[in-house]
Amino acid sequence: MIFRQLFEPESSTYTYLFGWQDTGEALLLDPVVETIERDLQTINELGLRLAYTLDTHIHADHISSACRLRALTDCKVAYPAQDDLPCADIGVTEDRPLNLGGLNFRPLFTPGHTDTHHCYLLDQGGQQRVFTGDALLIDGCGRTDFQNGDTAALYRSVHDKIFTLPPDTLVYPAHDYQHRHVSTVAQERERNPRLNDAIRLEEFEDIMTNLDLAYPKKIDVAVPANRKCGDCPEDAVEQLHRIGGKSPQGWPS
Repeated sequence: MIFRQLFEPESSTYTYLFGWQDTGEALLLDPVVETIERDLQTINELGLRLAYTLDTHIHADHISSACRLRALTDCKVAYPAQDDLPCADIGVTEDRPLNLGGLNFRPLFTPGHTDTHHCYLLDQGGQQRVFTGDALLIDGCGRTDFQNGDTAALYRSVHDKIFTLPPDTLVYPAHDYQHRHVSTVAQERERNPRLNDAIRLEEFEDIMTNLDLAYPKKIDVAVPANRKCGDCPEDAVEQLHRIGGKSPQGWPS
């Protein structure tokens, strides 16, 4: 397996690149429109061709490059089936994984940040990796106050779907605002200040209720664009840049 963790600084988004040498296929998880050229250059340098894009959820802080990458490469666009997006070629569910050569991306339905959010579990060579989107961040989690978010649902998603994985499972989030790259299930269960094993649901609900987060700066542009898999006018991207700044999904601005 070829694996790269790529970073987009304005939204602090991690895009993950996976490649399978035997077939020369590649997959991009949570790709960002501003980094199309970088991502395609990286894929080409590795001698791969883009076969799929895959998103964890409909993002509110950046625009996906899925649709534009499909136009450039003829790749397939995959989203959680529950999003019911006409622009998606493939809908993934817990019983409908996505395969890339010898790689099996197992979806985990993890609502709470949004009502259709999915994480993806990858077991390769005996090492499990879980790509947690905005459900679980390093020492944090995504906010639950928009896009049909639900604090109790997020708590159950993390504790029932992620924290039940083996302790040494690597945790790769969709964002990090402090330049951290990876955690583990054991680390998050021990020290995540919102969701560690000692925190009960009622305490978590109180934490999330009192975050006092500002209205997401980019949501009114990003969400409509992402409901079209990123198929939007050029001025939508320019508008995000004019808005500027980060729109953190789990921390005060």
